[in-house]
Amino acid sequence: MAENKLPEFDTLTDLVEFFDTHDMGEYFEEMPEVSGEVNLKPSRCFVTIDQYLLKQLATVAKQQHLSTESLVNTWLSERVAQAV
Repeated sequence: MAENKLPEFDTLTDLVEFFDTHDMGEYFEEMPEVSGEVNLKPSRCFVTIDQYLLKQLATVAKQQHLSTESLVNTWLSERVAQAV
């Protein structure tokens, strides 16, 4: 496969539009090497909830037109605020 020459772009928009219609893999050899730090700190934590309690939470959440996740987060936030 013949190598393609990556054109120069005047704006970021031009670059984005180009790669909307072209395969970046065809220009891999011309891509500049970059370095940086990545923070992989999770933004969520999962906890185990008793199955019976989860069913009860889901029922209450449905009655309040909320997701179970939203209900649990709201209740926990309120409880932690009271404890602090």
